[in-house]
Amino acid sequence: MEEQAKELRNIMNRVAEKAPKHKTRIIAITSGKGGVGKTNIAVNMAIAYAKVGKKVILIDGDLGMANVNVLLGVVPQYNLMQVINRQKTMKEIILDSEYGIKFIAGANGFSKIANLSKEELEYFAKEFASLSDADIIIIDTGAGISNNVLQFVAAADEVYVVTTPEPTAITDAYGMIKIITTELVDRQINIKLLVNKVHSAEESKRISERIITIVGQFLNYKVEFLGFVYDDPVVQAAVIRQKPFFVVNPTSKPSVCLSHIVGRIENTAPVESSSVMNFLGKFLGFKKNQ
Repeated sequence: MEEQAKELRNIMNRVAEKAPKHKTRIIAITSGKGGVGKTNIAVNMAIAYAKVGKKVILIDGDLGMANVNVLLGVVPQYNLMQVINRQKTMKEIILDSEYGIKFIAGANGFSKIANLSKEELEYFAKEFASLSDADIIIIDTGAGISNNVLQFVAAADEVYVVTTPEPTAITDAYGMIKIITTELVDRQINIKLLVNKVHSAEESKRISERIITIVGQFLNYKVEFLGFVYDDPVVQAAVIRQKPFFVVNPTSKPSVCLSHIVGRIENTAPVESSSVMNFLGKFLGFKKNQ
């Protein structure tokens, strides 16, 4: 095990020496359950970031129910598996969207990385390092708890947990935070809460304060409130059209909410170690606590 860890460090050091020295903020968006609008938030947040001039890459990390491409209205021809199998380069699989963001279809690629040989791993690391010129990488993780979700969470600079006012969503958001804080106790995970589909600012405040207080009392962990997004018919109408709501109606309440959230994120400095190579090193070195 120690020999594998040493070899991984050597590979990462060799690749990092040649990778662009650029600070890339890496955000994992996750949730305790499905149906809370996590993917919608990820897609539209990426577009909101692009609108303020950031170079954004959106990665579909939901290996079971990948549907970022549905919201973007694109059909990916390739995914990470082609890079892992050395059939394609990262540049060849990245899709340009009409909304100013780039998109990578994850498929089951990430789950295969742990089984790569040294040569295959070094090739993949070099290809992944080509993403280092991005300003923001947003990863839409799967919903709920799985080893894959925790791996993304452990490697990201910031983790946004999405919930809604529904009691089951609130309970599952707390459960998600509990798992993160207990399974990844050796890591400082920067968790922030986003309340989606609210009917008023007061409702979001009540829900967020409730979750944050319980997390503080029972888990002794500080979770920040990132913001809220209004419930609005424009969201469902945009989904039916396979268009991001930020594009369909940029002045709608949900769009304005996301613009405010992006502004709030940008007012906080990314962690000093924010980079693609740092993310990949933590991702590959992930060990779930037993």
